[in-house]
Amino acid sequence: IFKINKVCLLKTSSGTHLGFAWGPGDILVYETLYKVRKDEDIYSPILRKLFNESHHIFVGLQTIREDLPSKNKKPQFVSISKNYRSVIRACMEELQQVAEVAMQYGNQVSILLAIELIWNLCEVLFIDAAPAGSLLLHLLDWVRLHKADVDEKAREVLQSESPAEHRDYWDVVVSYVLQGRLEEARQMLVKQATLQPAARKMYKQMDTLLSKMPFYNPGGTQTLTEFDVKWRHWHEEVDRCLQDNSFASNKHLELICKVSDLGDEDTLLEHKDLLSTWYHFLVTRLLFCHPTVKPTELHYYAQSCLTMFLDSRSVPEPLDSILLAAFEFDIHQVIKDCSIALNNWWFVAHLTDLLDHCKLLQSHNLHFGSNLREFLLLEYASGLFTHHSLWQLAVDYFDHCPEFGRVYLELQIERVPLDTERKALKVLRICEQRQMSEQVRSICKIMAMRALRNNRLGSALSWSIRAKDAAFATLISERFLQDYCARGTFSDLDLIDNLGPAMLLSDRLTFLGKYREFHKLYGEKRFREASKLLLSLMTAKIAPRSFWMTLLTDALPLLEQKEVSHHIVRYAVYGQSTPPQKIFSLLLSNIKKTSKYSYLRSCNQRIFGFFSGKNNIKDVLII
Repeated sequence: IFKINKVCLLKTSSGTHLGFAWGPGDILVYETLYKVRKDEDIYSPILRKLFNESHHIFVGLQTIREDLPSKNKKPQFVSISKNYRSVIRACMEELQQVAEVAMQYGNQVSILLAIELIWNLCEVLFIDAAPAGSLLLHLLDWVRLHKADVDEKAREVLQSESPAEHRDYWDVVVSYVLQGRLEEARQMLVKQATLQPAARKMYKQMDTLLSKMPFYNPGGTQTLTEFDVKWRHWHEEVDRCLQDNSFASNKHLELICKVSDLGDEDTLLEHKDLLSTWYHFLVTRLLFCHPTVKPTELHYYAQSCLTMFLDSRSVPEPLDSILLAAFEFDIHQVIKDCSIALNNWWFVAHLTDLLDHCKLLQSHNLHFGSNLREFLLLEYASGLFTHHSLWQLAVDYFDHCPEFGRVYLELQIERVPLDTERKALKVLRICEQRQMSEQVRSICKIMAMRALRNNRLGSALSWSIRAKDAAFATLISERFLQDYCARGTFSDLDLIDNLGPAMLLSDRLTFLGKYREFHKLYGEKRFREASKLLLSLMTAKIAPRSFWMTLLTDALPLLEQKEVSHHIVRYAVYGQSTPPQKIFSLLLSNIKKTSKYSYLRSCNQRIFGFFSGKNNIKDVLII
């Protein structure tokens, strides 16, 4: 998943196209232009469940304490790996149900099948790191899980009127043996024995032979050496049966005996259709010839089985190469091949993260900065950011990339389209939680400008306050005051009434908040407090010049109130530095040239007349 911002093309004389493109941190030079189809996986509603569920597992994995002993962490890592696989399995099963109706999901099903197959093998070999003895048991479970057609055939056979006579009966029995499911094979053989009383003794002998086959028990008291001795004794008994031709009269039972005899390669290869894959052939061969195989010996058997199983003309598929690299314990080759073969970064990002927590990738660092884990997580998270809702998941992935995660997040968060205020608040909360002050200011300014263009003054003021943008808050405050002069009322009263300390962001915002407070006091008939506040607004010189006329007009009704008159007298008599007459004189001197000067002069005369009968008036109003 990648995104190219800009492209430049040059046509050379030879007709080829030489060009370059640049995006976030990448420069790409190419000779020929190819059409690149956008990854559609993130737009599949079912695969989005995979991304969402795996995100929770990823976050939980990051909480495992580094200082815990390895023996305590290993069970947790295995459990987390199984959780990842269960999510893959659930999505795959849901896709298979949908695929019956919509064939376009068929490709996604096959990819998920391959992903689960690879992940399960990596879990066995790298995460659980099963030792000799236990290793084969895990590999048998691996094959059984990914060879489910045997169970489907078995259901068809058992549901028929006469299972022992069904055309797939012997295929099911032999398949059970090839997978080491000997108990189920014995149960199927009982049905055949009841139909052939004359051959009952031979079937009984086969049943005894299969029941004696030993399996290693990791939790038991038996040592690996003791198990190996017991297994060799059983193999000698199988070999005697072949030498005695005990099953020569029944080709199917003889086939089972040959398979059990050190996993006879020629016999196994004659039944490729029942094995279907070289890795199934590998596990079956190990089951009957080397059940105590060590992890370090796997690569030899894997390579030989791949060579024997494929025709000389056949070319290994990418999946074959990936599995072979896993059997060779080449983790980095597995990750590299998966990155090339798979259609998105989900698998390699999450598997690499888990392997890194298991301390299996510590020796591998890239030559251009971050380690392999961080590089893949950054690529995966960058892809999520192209989706309209999955971008929120990507934030946590960036958070857990200590070297470049914050840089990537800062670049990507700026590209999230702020379609709605709700989405903008989500983005803003993410930035605020991470102290990304520059991005916070940018988002708030964008939303404030958008609100202002739509004449939503309250929203614009709220965003400018959040951005701590004094200049923009001043601009919007003036718009509020202009709107008040035009309409005679304030809009967005809830916001203005609850500005609190935010009003100190700018002088104009302070004036807006205090002027609204004056109106509240006047409306509550608290005239004395209202007049005191109005006088302080006049003396503070924070009111815009265009608003001085409004302040004068607001003062006139207050002079009619007896309570206010005495207050103003006390203000003038007892030493206030700027008495009311001088305030109005100052206001008038600044608006002499306005069309309403004569009206305001009369207002001033009324005020002066109010004071002219008082004593100790030292200030004289001169116009």
